[in-house]
Amino acid sequence: MLFRPRRLRRNEVIRNMIAETAVNPDSLVYPMFVVEGEGVKEEIPSMPNQFRFSVDELLKELESCVAVGVKSILLFGIPNYKDEIASSAYDENGIVQRAVRAVKAKFPNLYVITDVCLCEYMSHGHCGIVNDGDVDNDPTLELLAKTAVSQVAAGADMVAPSDMMDGHITALREALDAAGFANTPIMGYSAKFASAFYGPFRDAADSAPHFGNRKTYQMDVRNGREALHEVELDLEEGADIVMVKPGLAFLDVLRETAEISNVPVAVYNVSGEYSMVKAAAKMGWIDENAIIRENLIAFRRAGADIIITYHAKEVLEKGLLK
Repeated sequence: MLFRPRRLRRNEVIRNMIAETAVNPDSLVYPMFVVEGEGVKEEIPSMPNQFRFSVDELLKELESCVAVGVKSILLFGIPNYKDEIASSAYDENGIVQRAVRAVKAKFPNLYVITDVCLCEYMSHGHCGIVNDGDVDNDPTLELLAKTAVSQVAAGADMVAPSDMMDGHITALREALDAAGFANTPIMGYSAKFASAFYGPFRDAADSAPHFGNRKTYQMDVRNGREALHEVELDLEEGADIVMVKPGLAFLDVLRETAEISNVPVAVYNVSGEYSMVKAAAKMGWIDENAIIRENLIAFRRAGADIIITYHAKEVLEKGLLK
């Protein structure tokens, strides 16, 4: 035979030599949850080995994270107080703002990204102001902008609006620029689908809506062209990074996003994807480390420059990317 592709698979040396895809450890972002109180390290039942931390315990956890090579984190806050205007989200002494100040004081070189959304802070669990039973887009933008400015004032390096309101990138950019934060990048949750894969996260963040669902603002899982339109709008509004969320069920959208984007592309390896791997591994049905590595490679091969994943710490601890 003239063509024998197996010649280049004969041993590990040659396989590594010609490998097309590699995941850069620096591209991993570790999502973390911070809560009120002291001495709190509470495991999330539906997300094994993931925890809600009080600020003091978060700092302890970050020592081990930094030691294994975690360079970037994405912070989500769970406040004690919730209301219908999400006032805790933009309080200068809110849980995320206090956490950011503490983290940057102790780990100045750790890159801190903050989630900009209102669902965790709203008494009804939706991502914006509710009028007549529906999320009212434009009044919500003002609160999102206030939240972003307060987080960056506390020391956040980047903001990531996950609300899926129309025009949110423009609203944040204008507010950040006006507040003197023109150099702060925005990572848009550009194609965020109304997915069943978010279930464990809603347990972790106590953010499930108390009525209805989020299908009027998050993307229909059946729509690929519409997702690309959302990406294009974020690009036009000045997003510094665009994102596809979730990852595994939307690799086609991730690939097409990478093809049209002139800025870096992120993917969120979400809670349900994480928990399915953990559950199957617990049952002994899969090789957990191999599956984690394969999933990350799939995201990178599909075009992701940045991978947000709850596996980040263990991947680095175990050296799974080598």
